Amino acid sequence: MNKTKKILNDPKNVVPELLEGLVDAYHGQVRKLDGVNAVVKSKLPKDKVGLLVGGGSGHEPLFAGFIGRNMADGAACGNVFAAPSPDIILSATKALNQGKGVLYLYGNYAGDNMNFDMAAERAAEEGIATQTVRVWDDVASAPLERMEDRRGIAGDLFVIKIAGAVSAQENDLHEVSRIASKARDNTRSMGIALSAGSLPETGEPTFELPDDEIEIGMGLHGEAGVSREKMLTADALVEKMMHRILSDLPFESGYEVCLLINNLGASTMMELLLANRKAQQILRDKGISVHDTLIGSYCTSQEMAGFSITLMRLDNELKSYYDMPAQSLALVKA
Repeated sequence: MNKTKKILNDPKNVVPELLEGLVDAYHGQVRKLDGVNAVVKSKLPKDKVGLLVGGGSGHEPLFAGFIGRNMADGAACGNVFAAPSPDIILSATKALNQGKGVLYLYGNYAGDNMNFDMAAERAAEEGIATQTVRVWDDVASAPLERMEDRRGIAGDLFVIKIAGAVSAQENDLHEVSRIASKARDNTRSMGIALSAGSLPETGEPTFELPDDEIEIGMGLHGEAGVSREKMLTADALVEKMMHRILSDLPFESGYEVCLLINNLGASTMMELLLANRKAQQILRDKGISVHDTLIGSYCTSQEMAGFSITLMRLDNELKSYYDMPAQSLALVKA
């Protein structure tokens, strides 16, 4: 199989260099910490609960692209598809701490869990309180009775949006954690892939998939889904995805949701709009109203072709925080 061509300098320096480019795009609002791959807001209000997100690089704009007004305060960034080290996380934690503690919010993967937990222990030794919300929205990765084993995928975006708004309003770490957890527990996602992404250092694909097949439930790093099938029409594919998502919470008539159609990297806006068309039809038929729709590249896997669908069920509390204005590199909400 041919290697993927990428426009890079030294592949070993891709993470610090991409963070330098990101900092420049923020025009002084964000700074990179010395010696580690972490970026934080240049200014933080006194007594603010810090919101630290993070995980492996290679999923841009997740995570660092969601730093901003009523969004995250900082991001700890690992190498491509690898968890950030405890040192990176601790450095970001110390930079964000304003005396009210720091909430850790990240996708539910073994390496991230271990390293954030280690950083939390070290932060406690330095008198910094932390709490953790792990996002596990991927309905394809484990059955409902093992929800805490599920992976975090594009649902991270909705949880970060809610948590960022709450942390801008509330200076109580427990309250920020409670509402962020509530957002997480009302969010469900599922993804599909048509072709693989690749690792910048090698150019090698993360998995192999025949040209006439599609992977249902594919993970962000090339983890196996629930099935491989021959190519389907857009409508048939979305029907399969929505059935799994809707039955999992379950989402019922009368509910109000936010909908995300997320590009995994190489799909076209045409394809995303076709997916949105069918998803909206299904929701209307089920009596579920859509409060807001996001379509685009928010949680990617390099040049993986495919998309994911995310639904977040709203109540009055979550809706009020979702509707707060937000300003970040990757998400702007008026």
